[in-house]
Amino acid sequence: MKNVRKAGDAPIPCQLEADKNYAWCSCGFSSDQPFCNGNHKKEDGTDPVIFKVEEAKEAYLCTCKQTKNPPYCDGSHKN
Repeated sequence: MKNVRKAGDAPIPCQLEADKNYAWCSCGFSSDQPFCNGNHKKEDGTDPVIFKVEEAKEAYLCTCKQTKNPPYCDGSHKN
């Protein structure tokens, strides 16, 4: 089973660019939260979620890794 750990208690607001690929850290081991830096490989963590947006926007990306709508915060950190 892959490792996952909580990386924060609140989402991180991010300015996302249109048509750019992003790799959201799903394991919590990245030191570049909320984005993946490859640490999942040495920590046997879960693979990142690759995503892109159609238009530039601000988004709140999850750091607790409990969201049901990755990579976006859904308030799970409050439970």
